[in-house]
Amino acid sequence: MQIPTCAPADLSELESRAQAIAGFSLGELADMAGIAIPRDFKRHKGWTGQLIETWLGATAGSKPQQDFPELGVELKTLPINQFGQPLETTYVCYAPLLLPPLITWQTSNVKNKLQCVLWVPVEGERQIPVAERRIATPFLWQPNEAQNALLQQDWEELTEMIALGKVESVTARHGDVMQLRPKAASGQVLTDALDAEGNKIKTRPRGFYLRKQFTSLILQTHFQQ
Repeated sequence: MQIPTCAPADLSELESRAQAIAGFSLGELADMAGIAIPRDFKRHKGWTGQLIETWLGATAGSKPQQDFPELGVELKTLPINQFGQPLETTYVCYAPLLLPPLITWQTSNVKNKLQCVLWVPVEGERQIPVAERRIATPFLWQPNEAQNALLQQDWEELTEMIALGKVESVTARHGDVMQLRPKAASGQVLTDALDAEGNKIKTRPRGFYLRKQFTSLILQTHFQQ
């Protein structure tokens, strides 16, 4: 098996590439790609996603767009336990704390990122060495009407709190399927936001995350079909 040298031409080719890596361990894929394997993810949190991107031919890199912009598809790796349950929340994208004028759910980056997702479940239990963790069956997902409504409701609630200068009042308890949490390499990283009086303040960057209950339902619905 060889690493693709270009982006997939269509959804069918993307799905074929994804199915081709199912069952391989991270170590096997890394060895074939000539990529060093970390002992753990304390300093290499995005390593699995980058490895999968290499094998699927993703082109976006760290740009604020979908991983496969030509196809309108976002790639999300999902660490799971032995029962197929997600082990952690899923990062979607950074949250703008100085909101662009007239931003709506339809024009938001969250909506853009989640309109079509290639989920790649990966064994993630800590007792399994990184190199031995296997890729489960990837699949394409688009939110149905009910899921889209839940995502929109949470996005609007959280975005309204940001707009009203209440970003520092947002906790992980806000949002039914999606939450707003600090997203930075360390607590020393700060960015601009507004307080309730409209004054600029410094606060930690925030990101949107999908709750485990939501991604668990996505997995159950797909694999029970």
